[in-house]
This record gives sequence, structure tokens and C-alpha cells, in this order.
Amino acid sequence: MSDFRPPSPEDIRAAANRIQGHVQRTPVLTTSRLWQARPAEIKLENLQSTGSFKLRGAFNALLSVDVPAAGVVAASGGNHGAAVGFAAHALGYPARIFVPEYAGQTKIELVRSTGADLVVVPGTYADALAAAQTHEAHTGAMQIHAYDAPLTLAGQGALMLEWEEQGLEADTVLIAVGGGGLIGGAMAWTQGRRKIVAVEPELAPTLHAALSQGPETVVSVGGIAANALGASRIGRLCYDLAVSQGVNSVLVTDADIVAAQRLLWQELRQFVEPAGATALAALISGAYVPEPGETVAVLVCGANPDPGPFAER
Repeated sequence: MSDFRPPSPEDIRAAANRIQGHVQRTPVLTTSRLWQARPAEIKLENLQSTGSFKLRGAFNALLSVDVPAAGVVAASGGNHGAAVGFAAHALGYPARIFVPEYAGQTKIELVRSTGADLVVVPGTYADALAAAQTHEAHTGAMQIHAYDAPLTLAGQGALMLEWEEQGLEADTVLIAVGGGGLIGGAMAWTQGRRKIVAVEPELAPTLHAALSQGPETVVSVGGIAANALGASRIGRLCYDLAVSQGVNSVLVTDADIVAAQRLLWQELRQFVEPAGATALAALISGAYVPEPGETVAVLVCGANPDPGPFAER
């Protein structure tokens, strides 16, 4: 996959085979304890190594190309950086990760724990990305983009393939969106066979804005999920897939997200970051209202809240 296009289902199946043994097969369950006593299928990708789906794309990228002697470089709000650092260490490659200050201490320490060369950058994800691109130009290191790259999307698409192998039955799948790597992989795999609904915070409406104003739209991002869902412009691969498949974005408030975090802890004992609870927030807040008889699945995608559960208090 050298050309810039969304991965095909064949690309995604190849990615799934490639990363097998490097990533966890995360559990799924059906529960009536989260939403109006109605059953919902849940995939707990927060239990993935490093705490997020990002590991799938990172391993697929590193296992698909010849990595240069300068190693790899990535910009990240935290989870992608941890995934790239973890995968690079496992495969024996040097990695430099640029992370914005707002990533928070939990994610900064998570990236550092992988053994990567960590650089904390003042400003936003866009500033970290600019620094990573400068490093790439000066050293020849291979850039692993967090979301707008075919190999990244193929790796993330392996998650949806895995979920279907585990018996996913729902008509509709709710997925949180930042830059679009996760939902882009899901759309590339399902090819419209299931309804995919994008869920974004009101304070980081990246895909929502692009769908109404065009793919080059840049938004200001903020709120409690910004360190994971804080891309200021949607990935072009995700945008093209969303338009071609008629995928819509619904928006949730920070209060909705916090309520979903609490519910996941109270009912399932899953302690997740705001981004990990964002998809569920659409369901419990009424931002997304299923049709009568419509069955729904929710992807819980991230497990690295700041502060973490064992932070000093």
C-alpha cells in the first residue's frame, strides 16, 4: 500500500494477519446495564496493550515497510505516541515521539515508559506534528502518522474485522472521532454493510465541521477529550470514506462524556479516559437515538485518563 487511498478489505485482512501476535484480541460483551435496560454490544479496546486501539496501526505500519536507520518519528496527543514507542521497542527500532503539553502527565509518562525518546512541545497537536515533520526532514526518520495514512487505517480496520469475527450483530456501531483513523478503518472494512455513526465532542467537532464546510476545514479544539480527539482537521482518508458512505457525526458535551465515564465505571468497572467514553455518551445523552428495533454497538477505545487511578493525591 504505497499510494494514498483508503485501504481495501483485502488490505485490512492482510494487516490483521500481519499484526497477529503483537496485539491483544480485546473482549466483547452484550449488556443491558448501560442504556435504558436495552442490550448493547460493547468492545473493550481500552484493554489493548498501551490502553488504546492505536497499537494496531502502529504495528501494521512498522511491519509493512523497511524502517530506516534513523528509526521512526511520530506526533501524538499521547495514545498514538505510546503505541509507536511500544511497537518500535518491540521490533528493535529507535523512536522519537513529539507530544504537546496538553497531553497530560498520564499520557506523557506512558509514552516515556515505552523507552521512546520523548519531546514535549508547547502548544497543540499541530505544533507537535510540525516538530515531528522537521525531525523527519532533518534525519530521514520514518513518520508514522496518527490517522491519515493508509497503513494506519488498515491496522485500525483490523479491529472491526476482529469484532465481526467475535460475533458482532448490531445494525449500528458508534465510534468516537478525533483525526479519523479508527472510524476510517471501520468504514474501510465494513464498506457500508453496517451503519457507522461518528461521535465527537462539541468542543472538538472536526469531522462534523468538515462534512458541512469541506475537507480543509480547520477547527479550534478544546474540552476534556482534546488530548485524544483534538485533531484540528479531519484526515482526508476518513473524510472521503464518510462522504462516500453517508456517515454522519453527532456531538456530545463534556458533561455527557463524564456521565458516560462514570457509567462505565459504575456498571462495568471500566476506568476509561474521556475519549474512550465518548461513543457511549451519544447513546445515553440522546445525541443519537436508535430507531425502534435498531440494535447498537459501542466501541470503548481508550483507557488512559489524566490523572490515572493511582495518581498521587
